[in-house]
Amino acid sequence: MGVLIVYETVYGNTRRVAEAIAAGVSGRGEARTVSVAELTGEEPGACDLLIVGGPTHVHGMSRSSTRRSAINVAAASGSDVPDVNLTVGVREWLSQLRPAFQGQKAASFDTRNHGPVFLTGRASKGIATGLRKAGFTLIAEPQSFEVDAGPSVGPDELERATRWGGILAALLDTEA
Repeated sequence: MGVLIVYETVYGNTRRVAEAIAAGVSGRGEARTVSVAELTGEEPGACDLLIVGGPTHVHGMSRSSTRRSAINVAAASGSDVPDVNLTVGVREWLSQLRPAFQGQKAASFDTRNHGPVFLTGRASKGIATGLRKAGFTLIAEPQSFEVDAGPSVGPDELERATRWGGILAALLDTEA
């Protein structure tokens, strides 16, 4: 089984969650993580399962302006800002996919601040909508992983992401 996990990250938290999901999948097959900014000409439908994740900015998927704001906040606090591409995020990538992936399996996740969804929003629902528009069939409900102040993703959330990866792999096995 081949699983491709595409992620967008500003502070590195979504990358860490993507890697934890890959660790959960790896017990049942090959999983590869790649930043959406580094995705070059790869056919997302060529895998058994596509998992897409991104950070929640202003109640949904990031935009160029919200990525710029996150960079400015990080710079002001002295934090490192890995993996940032102002022009290419999950939102932009999904909007370029043509609806040609009928029957291909997918799942979505996000990272968001700790708190109730009505206060934080969640990018995973928008990601799921973009995947459906491209023809993908979602095999699980969109998932959120919370980040703490700092921002940082805690070990409990990384463990939960690993378990979720295993659940997705098992779901894929049962649908095969």
